[in-house]
Amino acid sequence: MFTRIISISVKEFRQIFRDKRSLLIIFLLPVSLLALFGYAISIDVENIKLGVFDKDNSETSRKYLSSLDASAYFTITDHIRNDNEVNELLNNGKIYAAIVIPDNFEKEIQSDKNVMIQYIVDGVDASTAGIVQNYLLAVTYQFNSKIVTEELSRKGIKSVTPLNAEMQFWYNKDLDSTLFFIPGLIAMILIIITVILTSISLVREKEFSTIEQIRISPVSSLQLILGKITPYLILSLFIAASILLMGGILFGVEVKGSYMDLFIGTVCYLLATLSMGVFISTIAESQQVAFQISQLISQLPTIIFSGFIFPIESMPYFIQLLSNITPSKYFIIILRNILIKGTELSVYIDQIYFLLIFSAIFIFISAIRIKREQMT
Repeated sequence: MFTRIISISVKEFRQIFRDKRSLLIIFLLPVSLLALFGYAISIDVENIKLGVFDKDNSETSRKYLSSLDASAYFTITDHIRNDNEVNELLNNGKIYAAIVIPDNFEKEIQSDKNVMIQYIVDGVDASTAGIVQNYLLAVTYQFNSKIVTEELSRKGIKSVTPLNAEMQFWYNKDLDSTLFFIPGLIAMILIIITVILTSISLVREKEFSTIEQIRISPVSSLQLILGKITPYLILSLFIAASILLMGGILFGVEVKGSYMDLFIGTVCYLLATLSMGVFISTIAESQQVAFQISQLISQLPTIIFSGFIFPIESMPYFIQLLSNITPSKYFIIILRNILIKGTELSVYIDQIYFLLIFSAIFIFISAIRIKREQMT
């Protein structure tokens, strides 16, 4: 049995290294996708372009604007002269937000009056607009606190804050969104590559009629599947290692947990994705069809249902149930626990069980389909 599996694996290795397209997919595509998506996908908002309409033009208003410009999040790019210019800059996308400081700003502050500052924020992207709003409010509250402290000090009154809150962020202390997305990127890249490669592999045998030689040989359907999967499992482990290495170099990704647990989780995930590819190869009759089905089954569910970008907990209950169809969901949980949290195997052992069940189901179905084809 093992001799037959090894023979099929050796044959598949030779076929892989003869196919230049497969080599490009294996060695070039993973790192390219990681770099491309890693730099592109981020919810961090920086260098927000601001337009300022300072109607007061006083020392206090200039101090307030300096506190905004000193922030790492804002850059004052335009000094506006009238209301029409505010609309023009926002419509043209030259600024993301406009700040209107009213007349008598300094005078009313010194008179202990409540002064209103107007923020006009581009609300096309609701998520980004909400983040910008929070940044603006935070800077304003900080400046407001400074004014209150100075005023109380001038009157000889000691400023006392009765309640202070100390915020600590566990695991991802810098709140780097890229670090959160990297596990999802790794899962997406691996599932796309493994499913495509394995699905095309068996279909290629059909197109070149070499599958007939295999059918008349004393090789069982299970041996054929294992022989086909083994080379891609080894190569995929190499791909996973290279992606993780590049993730560390480009984005500072570190393995906080156990390397052995990471290896076990990755092997289980690759078995699940490779078994999906084998299943696709049993229902597709051409490489083009196999490629299209592979893209549909691997890429879309990973992006939508895996928790890679959209939190599963915020989805409707039916969609949450539907998310269980993709192995990426389980692997992303494993990766985030190992790479970001550094937790033990017992925390995510259920995800590994799900991946093994997923693999067994697809291998079983694929073996039955291949056996039926051999009998017809």
